[in-house]
Amino acid sequence: MTAWSELAGQDAAIATIRQAAAAASAGEHGMTHAWLITGPPGSGRSNLAYAFATELLSIDADETGRDAVRQQVEAGSHPDLTVLKTENVIIKIDDVRRILTSSQFSPSVARYRVMIVEDADRMTERTSNVLLKALEEPPPRTVWILCAPSEADLLPTIRSRVRVVRLTTPSVEEVARLLEHRDGVDAERALRSAREAQSHIGMARRLATSDDARQRRSETIELALGIRSVSDAVLAAARLLELAKEDGTAITEERDAEERDQLLRSLGIEPGGAVPTALRSQLRALEEDQKRRATRSLRDGIDRILVDLQSLFRDVLLLQLGVDTRLVNEAIRDRLVGAAEQTDAAHSLGVLDAIALARRRIEGNVAALLALEAMLTAVLPSQAHPASGRGIAAP
Repeated sequence: MTAWSELAGQDAAIATIRQAAAAASAGEHGMTHAWLITGPPGSGRSNLAYAFATELLSIDADETGRDAVRQQVEAGSHPDLTVLKTENVIIKIDDVRRILTSSQFSPSVARYRVMIVEDADRMTERTSNVLLKALEEPPPRTVWILCAPSEADLLPTIRSRVRVVRLTTPSVEEVARLLEHRDGVDAERALRSAREAQSHIGMARRLATSDDARQRRSETIELALGIRSVSDAVLAAARLLELAKEDGTAITEERDAEERDQLLRSLGIEPGGAVPTALRSQLRALEEDQKRRATRSLRDGIDRILVDLQSLFRDVLLLQLGVDTRLVNEAIRDRLVGAAEQTDAAHSLGVLDAIALARRRIEGNVAALLALEAMLTAVLPSQAHPASGRGIAAP
């Protein structure tokens, strides 16, 4: 597999990056010191950044050397690659200052030193201004690659100093082909996973390769379709929060254990051995970082649930409006037809508004359970049809 194997449907962006890397290799114009890769979630921003880094770091290598560089970039161990990413809500200013110090060093084995900042949109204005100084006066052989959802997420002063590469949302078919070729997923499951993930590559892979992820999504849909009363809505909200916690735990648990084992090995402590008092502060720091990551994973899990519910009621609305198109949840079309017959388009629009409001409330630190309960009460058909008293679940 090549460095570009993780990308789907981004031919134009890949061509731009490869042309720049070729220009850098030949010492021609066309290469710039700072780049911004933008695109919707799941489009492959970081994957493109690492592929670009691989090209720059292997300019003078032969085929065997290029493969070795690719492996080093994937492992994060290349001496001329520095990556800044965070599991927190914002990127800390001290972390930016540390990466700025690293950017001043000359490359040790490659022609360039590459600095990647994932989720650059998580920098505050003060932190962004610290980075701005490095972009204004960069060392001659340092290349910055920033990643963010859109240009508007960064300060105008930073945008004016970077070359922008825009990614688009890949098609369902393109993501499905990626799952087939990269992960060995059968065609039917790959297509369904890509569709239900709405072309988000990372989520599509989880749905295609994890029975638990598919089960959690299926239960989310069933809970929403089964709401018939306020008590149902309250119980469903509690269960959705549990599902989000389970999803977050599934993502972070294995990684947490690996990080702890790696830290203990680096400190010279045998598995199961006692941690000396002098070294416990490092272990506590790791645990604090993991707690913050768990908090963010929970929020991400809730947001994934809201995205799934949004797709559900979007499908119901399309059926009510008579739009002839493939549904996100095509596999349960019969259930959705039944749900669409029991309410109307105005009700479905109201539910979609309630989901959007819940997302804003949770982002504003409203208690997730309360936000979910308020949202799910909007699912009750009685709000649109007071006399019906029916649930939206298909018989």
